[in-house]
Amino acid sequence: MPRGVYGAMKGYADTWATRGVRAWEEKWWMLGAEVGNEVGALMNAPAHSVSVHQNVTTCQAVVASCFEFSGKRNNVVYSDMNFPSVMYFWEAQRANGARVHMVKTDDGITVPTERLLAAIDDETLLVPISHVLFRSSYINDAKAIIDKAHQVGALVVLDTFQSLGTVPVDVQALDVDFVCGGVLKWLCGGPGTAYLYVRPDLGRKLIPKFTGWAAHENPFAFEVGSNRYTEPPYRFMNGTPHVPSLEAARPGLKIITEVGIDRIREKSKRQTARLIELADKHGWRVNTPRNPEKRGGTVSIDMPDSEEVCRELLNRQVLVDWRPQAGVRFSPHFYSKEEELETALSTVDEILKERAVSSR
Repeated sequence: MPRGVYGAMKGYADTWATRGVRAWEEKWWMLGAEVGNEVGALMNAPAHSVSVHQNVTTCQAVVASCFEFSGKRNNVVYSDMNFPSVMYFWEAQRANGARVHMVKTDDGITVPTERLLAAIDDETLLVPISHVLFRSSYINDAKAIIDKAHQVGALVVLDTFQSLGTVPVDVQALDVDFVCGGVLKWLCGGPGTAYLYVRPDLGRKLIPKFTGWAAHENPFAFEVGSNRYTEPPYRFMNGTPHVPSLEAARPGLKIITEVGIDRIREKSKRQTARLIELADKHGWRVNTPRNPEKRGGTVSIDMPDSEEVCRELLNRQVLVDWRPQAGVRFSPHFYSKEEELETALSTVDEILKERAVSSR
């Protein structure tokens, strides 16, 4: 957690305590657009094209609510390597008429790009796809997917939760339709803040049905009846904004902006390469691409008893996590020191040796 979060939270509490209801027009109502612009700047998004939400599932629901699934073009194409929350949402849209096509992995590490591209046809409406896979850190060929989707009239919802902040993302160069993610991982934010980029030409014409008073042209008029939609980014927001989470997100966004994603990426490639080298020395399986250009910021290592090893690493203050079919995920960031990589994997070796002795 950035040290600045303490000040941000105190500032929020002080504003609440001293300004009360006046805080809405003085600061809080504008906060969503301001934080959206701060996130947007990190992916070369035009101003006022990024709205903020509670989580990625909500972002995907806002996108889905802009479309109907009753016509011929109602197919949704995605990969079984997507984050499960996204899968659960799109699978649930079958009840609304969506046809869902899941492209399956062959190796548990990569997405078969050609098979995915072949599944995107003139009946495809949306392609919700991860930029970087949460299990393996494989980087999908986003540009190829977007280009194929546009050739047949489909739209892409790119999930950059596992990429933005450590892998460069340029929404204008990609010509992507929608981008969503959260600040919790590489953007050094906390839970409760997600972002949704909508390509400006789409943002001016789409009508989200998952809506609320924040999307109204004059929300404080409290008009009765249907919504009169405002302009982006508020057009894609809905209920009362989550002010404390937005305040908590800002210090991390400031740090990432100052450090620079290109610099972060270069260090990340070096450090993930070193993790793979250390894992190879121990003979542990690496479930992450070895090509640095196809690898995000995480290395998934599957050693014996990996789930139990992960628990013990956390007990010893080595902060990692574990995922099924992946193993222990090591995710060095710009603040990680070289010696910490050595310590982390030597601690794994110690734990395995201790377990071997205790099992005799």
